[in-house]
Amino acid sequence: MTQEILVLGATGKTGRRVVDALQKTDVTIRAASRSSAVRFDWADRSTWQPALAGATGVYLIAPYDSADAAPFVELAGQQGVRRLVLLSGRGLDQTPRDVFVGMHAAEDAVRASGLEWTVLRANNFTQNFSEQIWEPEIRAGRLSLPMDDTPEPFVDVRDIAEVAVKALTEDHAGQTYDLSGPVGVTFPDAVAKIAAKTGKPIEFVQLTPEQYRDALLSYGVSEHEISELNGMFDGMRKGLLATPSDDIARLLGRPATSFDDYVADAWG
Repeated sequence: MTQEILVLGATGKTGRRVVDALQKTDVTIRAASRSSAVRFDWADRSTWQPALAGATGVYLIAPYDSADAAPFVELAGQQGVRRLVLLSGRGLDQTPRDVFVGMHAAEDAVRASGLEWTVLRANNFTQNFSEQIWEPEIRAGRLSLPMDDTPEPFVDVRDIAEVAVKALTEDHAGQTYDLSGPVGVTFPDAVAKIAAKTGKPIEFVQLTPEQYRDALLSYGVSEHEISELNGMFDGMRKGLLATPSDDIARLLGRPATSFDDYVADAWG
């Protein structure tokens, strides 16, 4: 049977790489986002059914609104979807349920769906340094976060995409994979590596959670989102995400992409 894969967030960091990787397979790709030809908007439920119609598999990024997860997964099953691959966050099983509520709801929904599901729990992306998120500060010469010298094995989104394609096109039903880089890197070291490659000075400034909150409030970030972000950094400082996983190497038959290789590619 011909597989038709719906990729949500198809213009985002992971989604567009999943689309690129799927183009090397023989599946039919349906790339969906708010700005794609196939329109999908979590906030507009009238877009859900047209995007899902005819799809046999879905690459799913957890919705921010936790109330959307279960209805979407239920509708996917009703539309004939057989396989769901969910991108989630590393350490979610050790994260309080009032932090990243949308991810918790999405994992609950796919696990209870009765469909073939795979959950990909990823560390922070290496591309956060060069694509949105931290990029503006990095290019301005200073990155300020509530983070100490606890290492983070940042994961390259290209590796996530390759694993997602395997999960979408092979049998990985009922599996949860932890996706990380091969070696932990501290934020100060990460910034120093980028600075060395670009030849421009970049300073890392460690903020307190309160200073981080105040900074985000000045940018108009909501209290709820600030609470979730501070919860994430609290877990990172405690080492929740610090230990590298070998799931990428095991699944892809090669080492996970290192931070040094990412810097060479993205900042050359």
